[in-house]
Amino acid sequence: MNVTKRKVVVVGAGDVGASFAYALAQSGLSEEIALIDRNEDLARGQALDLAHGQPFLSPVHIHAGNAEDYADAAVIVVTAGAKQQPGESRLNLLGRNAAIVSGIMDAIVASGSHAAVVIVTNPVDILTHVALRRSGLPSQRVFGSGTVLDSARFRYLLSRHCEVDVRNVHAYILGEHGDSEVAAWSMTHVAGMPIVDYCAVCGRCDGWRQAKEEIVRQVRDSAYHIIGYKGSTCYGVGMALVRIVGAVLRNERSVLTVSSLMDGAYDIDDVCLSVPCIVGAGGVEQVVRGRLADDEAAALQHSAKLLKQTLAALDASATDTAARS
Repeated sequence: MNVTKRKVVVVGAGDVGASFAYALAQSGLSEEIALIDRNEDLARGQALDLAHGQPFLSPVHIHAGNAEDYADAAVIVVTAGAKQQPGESRLNLLGRNAAIVSGIMDAIVASGSHAAVVIVTNPVDILTHVALRRSGLPSQRVFGSGTVLDSARFRYLLSRHCEVDVRNVHAYILGEHGDSEVAAWSMTHVAGMPIVDYCAVCGRCDGWRQAKEEIVRQVRDSAYHIIGYKGSTCYGVGMALVRIVGAVLRNERSVLTVSSLMDGAYDIDDVCLSVPCIVGAGGVEQVVRGRLADDEAAALQHSAKLLKQTLAALDASATDTAARS
């Protein structure tokens, strides 16, 4: 199968998909961007709007696409999903999104694509697991956007608190992309120093424990605030996706907290969640098996347990629906 160098297919042309395509076009990373959506007019309109900016961009072919574009893609990014209806349960919405993602994966497999597939549709950890199970593709090639944006928020808030350039702050959010996410303070460094050592040098605050709790709360609640203000999040995740896709297209072997299938790392199996991973041309090329503080390891185990419970509920719901039909 021929793969078009640096071709990216974006499935879902709504706020997130369009924001990502816009950021990707400006980055110069891709030479072709295909937008696919069930609403074909939306995909055409977004592609045309972006294409009119080509005089201001590096050379890139932007167009509305279809399932045939999967075959020679280097990366496929899935942002498509249903919106929650009034009175609809979260489990029913999850079932609808699982069906959407499953249909997309069927089309990708049928095309013979060798692309890396990045799942973005929420809840991203559950739907990454659904995509893997449905497709039967190697786990390295199918992974979720995970907590890459959460980790960026964490670094941003730490940089503001410490008054240090965010590029000199290294920090990770692990686990679920959601309420049970875990701040890995034991992996947090500022200016190359563990955060506990840097605090002694900095001396800017008296109540560091309270400051830590507030930073974690702000990271966890960021999406809720943004959605409350303007209805959705799109720009931050769009830029996070450029970072992830760039690591694949350029074989950067970057350490990113994408959501991948766990196979014993951190004593967790058979669930997708976020831990530091090396991401390159092959997708998730290695899970970085670091050492966590005891309370962080316990919190990560708890996050995995909650995700497994949700998966079990989804499977039970699907079985019940099949029995009724």
